[in-house]
Amino acid sequence: MTHPILTRLVAQLTRLPGIGPKMAERIAFHLLRALDGEVEQLLQAIRDARVRLHYCQTCFNFTEAEECRICRDLQRKPELLCVVEYPQGVSVLERTQAFQGRYHVLHGALSPMDGVGPDQIKTKELLNRLQQGQIQEVILATDADVPGETTATYLAQLIKPLGVKVTRLGSGLPMGGNLEYADDVTLTRHYCPVKYR
Repeated sequence: MTHPILTRLVAQLTRLPGIGPKMAERIAFHLLRALDGEVEQLLQAIRDARVRLHYCQTCFNFTEAEECRICRDLQRKPELLCVVEYPQGVSVLERTQAFQGRYHVLHGALSPMDGVGPDQIKTKELLNRLQQGQIQEVILATDADVPGETTATYLAQLIKPLGVKVTRLGSGLPMGGNLEYADDVTLTRHYCPVKYR
């Protein structure tokens, strides 16, 4: 029978996204076999990230400074804004090197069944940025699932009256697929924002 401490470790690991019971067990046994120094490095990396990283005051991506490197980069196009659900979306799009604008991270998607409404994501902050008048186009790069589509539709309705062009990053992402898991080639080949209906 499995030891209660190991059972607890496996249970905690299964709480991580994308980690099922079998994978959690493999990770747990790997950690138990690893050298003390390797485990301590992992623990320290987690501690550093938890303590030192916080939200960028402008886009809400993770950063150590008040503003992230993308918001501070004067070479980026300030008139072009890409809206993503989570910071992972920024990382995915940045790997393609196809997008040269700036970002806004919502930290979620609308899901009334889960109690997530406009006040639980960074909607007000997005509208505040748009009302400053510098942004001319918003690309909605929410996931191609029901919460992502709901969020994109809702945001498009809010943004259009402001006179800002609204487009949707959607080509190349399968319905039900998440931006985080899309490959670089698909994103690069299909990054051609189409007018949002």
